[in-house]
Amino acid sequence: MARYPNIEKPITINGLAARNRIFMPAHTTNFGEHHLPSQRHVDYHRERARGGVGAIIFEAIRVCDNTLGRPQGVAGFLPGSIEAFRRVADATHEHGVPLIGQICHMGRQIEGEFERTCSVGASPVRWSPTAFAPREMSRRDMDGIRDGFMRTSLNMLEAGLDGLEIHWGHGHLLQQFLSPNSNRRSDAYGGSIENRMRFPLEVLKAVRSAVGAQRCMGIRLTVEEFLPDGIHPGMAAEILLRALAEVQIDFVHVTHSAYNMAYSIGTQMADMTFDEGLVRPLPGAMRRAIRDAGHDVPVMTVCKYRTLAEAETMIARGDADMVGMARAHIADPAIVSKSLAGRENEVRTCISCNQGCAQHLERNIAITCLVNPIAGREAEWTEPCRSSSVRRVLVIGGGPAGMEAAYVAAAEGDAVTLWEQGAALGGRLALATSMSKREAFGEFLKLQQGRLDACGVTVELGRRATIDAISGHNPDLVILATGSEPVPYRFPSGADALTLDEAVMKPSSVGKTVVVYDETGDWPAFSLLEHLALARRDVTMITPIAAIAWRTTIYSTAATRKRLRDLRIRLAPLRGLVDLVADRLTVEDMSTGALEHIAGVDTVVAIRANRAFNPFEAWLDQAGIPFAMAGDCLAPRTALEAVFEGHAAGRKTGRRA
Repeated sequence: MARYPNIEKPITINGLAARNRIFMPAHTTNFGEHHLPSQRHVDYHRERARGGVGAIIFEAIRVCDNTLGRPQGVAGFLPGSIEAFRRVADATHEHGVPLIGQICHMGRQIEGEFERTCSVGASPVRWSPTAFAPREMSRRDMDGIRDGFMRTSLNMLEAGLDGLEIHWGHGHLLQQFLSPNSNRRSDAYGGSIENRMRFPLEVLKAVRSAVGAQRCMGIRLTVEEFLPDGIHPGMAAEILLRALAEVQIDFVHVTHSAYNMAYSIGTQMADMTFDEGLVRPLPGAMRRAIRDAGHDVPVMTVCKYRTLAEAETMIARGDADMVGMARAHIADPAIVSKSLAGRENEVRTCISCNQGCAQHLERNIAITCLVNPIAGREAEWTEPCRSSSVRRVLVIGGGPAGMEAAYVAAAEGDAVTLWEQGAALGGRLALATSMSKREAFGEFLKLQQGRLDACGVTVELGRRATIDAISGHNPDLVILATGSEPVPYRFPSGADALTLDEAVMKPSSVGKTVVVYDETGDWPAFSLLEHLALARRDVTMITPIAAIAWRTTIYSTAATRKRLRDLRIRLAPLRGLVDLVADRLTVEDMSTGALEHIAGVDTVVAIRANRAFNPFEAWLDQAGIPFAMAGDCLAPRTALEAVFEGHAAGRKTGRRA
């Protein structure tokens, strides 16, 4: 009997045949070179096709020069586009997987600094308070962009792609026309829903006319913007039914959110803090509306599907025909084949941390993954496999870096012993799991523990490393993953602030009224605010920087800020600590130098950059014992870097820090 009978049913959509109901949706990788797909794209997509997915949708393919943006963004209209995309299509076809091209113009999100172009939009409405207002498109602008959609679509089919997805979602150009939030026009392209649909429909009809009725073409549509004056499900259903009545649409890919610097963008790649129930009803509502109107068009769904069991449920109850898993495929390209074979315990499950994917996307660097350091490096690294060379490896430290290093070395055939001085593995990630809305890190630690057990790593808890003990072990290689230590803060009065670790591990030490002082701008500080507020503390955050959470990603913080507002957490940037006397905290306004006083403070938590804990490097170097280092003992950063460096250190041919 099939484990996932609905998922395992093949589906054919206007000639495009998928072997199962799981697809990998379009997601920006930042792998592009000179606006064209690179060999990195080829390797990345080949590995996901090999892993058993039913279909792949390639990331947003730009249609003209004023939507190119960064050089990593890929285009389908440039010389060389056809040949570059053909290489990607050939790679997926090697494993019987069709490749769909997502055809897109970003509109007002592309401000054109790199290509020196002017951003355009339905109306001169900014997507962010810090953005330029776009040019309101003229009829001539529309003609050029419509032609770009047609030219790009034809190029992609000539390159061997099996279908097209025209992007009507995520606040990109065509959605900017559809949404009342971004379309303020008073001409024939604004106002009524019929007028707002005019240009998007024109593009869709032009592409259909150009490619013909026998080629698969669908749309991706945002059906909920989470904006007061934006698209909502009722409006989206009307848009869909009007579109289906006027042009042949072969599939509808239901999505949500918009590039709008508000809660909306924070829902797009919903992180571990989100209840997926927020968006689960959307595809079913659209599918029922479509069926009730007499259209038999497949509906696709996306967002935070992490297991095939979740996908099976959606299809079984008639809420979708195909389920998209983007971050799940970044985390494990073989999630489908492993799950269908009953090997779910081997799947590197996405924990929705958004650190290697969304955060790298925003920073215009190649995406990767906290739980899968191989992501984006498929040509450089394959899955660890045994070799004939066996080393005696000692890993010191059982945090994320040490656990990954021990697993990789053991998987490659080494005899590995891991020493952890504490009573449990996990390091600072174990601390994170005890914080509200960060429990998903525990799933990763459980996976890592299972891998250590399966690979035969000898784990010794409560084992404190010493020079004599290391010498006595006689290792061929020592991997230092000894982590870092919090830096305490003492006021001139002699009062001590709590560290983040103390505030989490000893909740009884935290009073009712708490001031959190942050010098890091990183995830732990942001998480602590919510954790304390949910524990019914009255929380204020101050930072000497003119920003909040500057090292995290807008794809998470835009939504988190709404939750902090709902919890009535006060955020005060440009404030530095001066002194704490009794319950009176004095802070300095960093812009003017004026002193301010906060009365009734029970607790101050000072979050500063940790300091590396590295007691053995110099001795190992002098003793001539081969060693590698990974994670915070090199320099305190995040779990993303720790896991990557641990992975590299554990490989026989990996990097050596």
